[in-house]
Amino acid sequence: MASTVLVVTALEDVTADRVVAALNARGVPVVRVDPADIGPGLTFGFRIDGDRPVWGGRLRTASREVEPGEVAAVYYRRPTPYGARFAHLPRQQRDFAAAEARHGLGGVLNDLPGARYVNHPAAVARAEFKPAQLRRFARLGLRIPPTLITNDVKAAEEFAAGHGPVVCKTFRGLPAGDDGCAGAIWTQRVDPKDFDDALAVTAHLFQAEIPKTGDVRVTVVGRRVFAQQVTAPDGALDWRRGDWNALLHAPLTVPPPVEAALHAYLASSGLVFGCFDFALTGDGDAPDHWTAIECNPNGQWGWLPDAADITEAFADLLTVERKGCS
Repeated sequence: MASTVLVVTALEDVTADRVVAALNARGVPVVRVDPADIGPGLTFGFRIDGDRPVWGGRLRTASREVEPGEVAAVYYRRPTPYGARFAHLPRQQRDFAAAEARHGLGGVLNDLPGARYVNHPAAVARAEFKPAQLRRFARLGLRIPPTLITNDVKAAEEFAAGHGPVVCKTFRGLPAGDDGCAGAIWTQRVDPKDFDDALAVTAHLFQAEIPKTGDVRVTVVGRRVFAQQVTAPDGALDWRRGDWNALLHAPLTVPPPVEAALHAYLASSGLVFGCFDFALTGDGDAPDHWTAIECNPNGQWGWLPDAADITEAFADLLTVERKGCS
């Protein structure tokens, strides 16, 4: 039976490196590929017809090759955007070549029906929308912060008057600039006196500030759950903005109702892995001490103290035999 793991990510990815090393230690065949390398160093020839309605052929990298039918699991991490491969071309040619690569090569890699995806890129794309996350959290019985999404000054002022103090956060990270470097805008407190017509330019996410005793990162891999309370020594509102090496961590037990909701959330989203962020009030023993903030369906976890255990959980999830398919 097929047992190869296809790791789809960029060349420099220390998180994927951990998982690949764990799989190698188990003797699991691994093929690592960055689809944006398409060219002489990444070639393929996939075939299908009515007599055999599955994709055949081979995918070849500089050091490995694999047939679609040999792939039992796909670890979809953070591949380079296809557009980067064609950045030297005029815009129309670049966009055309990137779209053809994404729909051709990506179309086959994303359609291996007998393989386990951790996670499937289409499921990740659907699950990244924070409005849907918050609605699903609430429907599953998790506490969420009162939230407003708006581009209207009056609506923002009324929300702040009823739920102050208020914080503002972004829906996505800051895109790469002309230098190619991406960035972030951290969660920050806002003063309603600063609201003006500039709010109308785009959508804004405002939430009532939670009087938290700490933050919790919960990493769910399959049925395994890893929770760490995270504290910034300077008491920053958003712990991500400081020195991650200075963060204080403490393992935490997730209350059973909260854990059940997390598994239900992933199942309903078509995911098998997710990084959940919570604001903690109280000591965390009771479910109502946990306020759900967001779920990153492709989050980072290599910096956590229990990264070694999380790595093994990923290796467990990816060490499978491919199911029969037609």
